Amino acid sequence: MDAVTYLAAVPEARREALTRLRELCLAELPGFEEVIAYGMPAYVRPGEPAGEIAWANQKQYISFYLLRTDVRDAFADRLAAHDMGKACLRFRNPAKVDFDLLRDLLRATASAAPGKVC
Repeated sequence: MDAVTYLAAVPEARREALTRLRELCLAELPGFEEVIAYGMPAYVRPGEPAGEIAWANQKQYISFYLLRTDVRDAFADRLAAHDMGKACLRFRNPAKVDFDLLRDLLRATASAAPGKVC
């Protein structure tokens, strides 16, 4: 499976938001490889064993996995207003996905040196 196949299988109500999220990841993570890990699209820096970003369609929400602890810490104030687990930012309404925040998180991830992921 690849990300295109993954997107084709998601419910129509979330497909547009998830497609936009994928396009944002591809644009903002130059040099990263798009893979399927744990059943979802993920983005891996060349030469690193683990992905730093991933996203998925869940039963109740769209999830965005920010696996870099340093980036999460740097954006703690902006993330506090959102539904966030340890590494999972959850958007229950596809129309309310904060693409500006996601773009900034992706840019921070891309510009950071390889680092610890959770």
